[in-house]
Amino acid sequence: MKFSEMTQDSWAELQLYLDTCLIPYTALSGEHSPVEATEALERLRDFLDLVEIPFKGRIMTYPAFHYANSELSMTLNSLSAQLKSSGFKYVVIMSVDGHLNSVDIPSADLVLSRSALTREVGEERIARFVGEKIRELWKK
Repeated sequence: MKFSEMTQDSWAELQLYLDTCLIPYTALSGEHSPVEATEALERLRDFLDLVEIPFKGRIMTYPAFHYANSELSMTLNSLSAQLKSSGFKYVVIMSVDGHLNSVDIPSADLVLSRSALTREVGEERIARFVGEKIRELWKK
């Protein structure tokens, strides 16, 4: 579910079920052409589908964090902590082109980078691996 689909009344009703916040990270540098930026957003959308579609009803996707900066890890860590204090039990950060280290973002429960996953498990196993990681998170 997208944050923009939520009303105050529906949030009060669904907050118990929507316990996981998804933060998309695009990793734009400002040097991308409009076409390249569009392609980056499309790649990210496709990666997010691996979580949003099978786990609909438990995942709330927040606005994307688009631009890379020198304090990114600290910013994402603070954002993750704030989202947890606002009622989310879990925070997941997903990126296709960004290079994030989960050690630098301890408030996030899971950091998924498609480029790292491609190297680790191979392109053909990413969907299954991501699903397993989400389910493992919820079993903690």
